[in-house]
Amino acid sequence: MAKSKVQKKESLKEIADVLTSAQSVVFAGFNKLTVGETTEVRKTMRASGVKLLTVKKTLLARALTESPYGAGSSFSGQVALVYGSTADALAPARETFQAGKKYEGKLSILGGIFEGALADKEKMTSIAMIPSREVLLAQFVNLINSPIQRFVIALDVVAKTKSV
Repeated sequence: MAKSKVQKKESLKEIADVLTSAQSVVFAGFNKLTVGETTEVRKTMRASGVKLLTVKKTLLARALTESPYGAGSSFSGQVALVYGSTADALAPARETFQAGKKYEGKLSILGGIFEGALADKEKMTSIAMIPSREVLLAQFVNLINSPIQRFVIALDVVAKTKSV
C-alpha cells in the first residue's frame, strides 16, 4: 500500500531523528526473513537496548542527503536501521552481526554511521566483532591476575618441597 505525503514526511522526520540522535546506526539488509524470524530478531535486539526500524530506501537516501553526513548511499534489497538507545555504541553493530550469523544470508550489515561519520560494510563488521565492555574488563582482570596466580602456584610448590 502506498504511503501518503504526510506519512512519508513523518517517516522522513523519524529517520532523520534516528540518524542525528543515535550514537551509532547500522544499515542492515534483510532478505527473505519471515515474520516470525523478524519478530524474534526485534525481541532479542530490544532485550539489549537496540531497536530495528525498517525504512524505504528512497526515504533513507533523502534523509542522508539532508543530514550532516552528506550524500546518501544506494542499497539493494530491503533496508532497516538498527540503532541503540543505550550507552553502548557498539551494541547495534554487535546485535546485527549476531542475528546475521543466526539467520545466515537473510540479514547482513550494509554499512552505518559510527562516531559521527559514514562507515562502510567492512568497518561496521570489524566494529561488530569487538567484545562488550564487560568481556573486555573480564579479560583485563584475568591478565592482571595471571602473574599473581602463577606466583602463588610457585610458592605452593616451594612450600610443599620444603615441608617434605
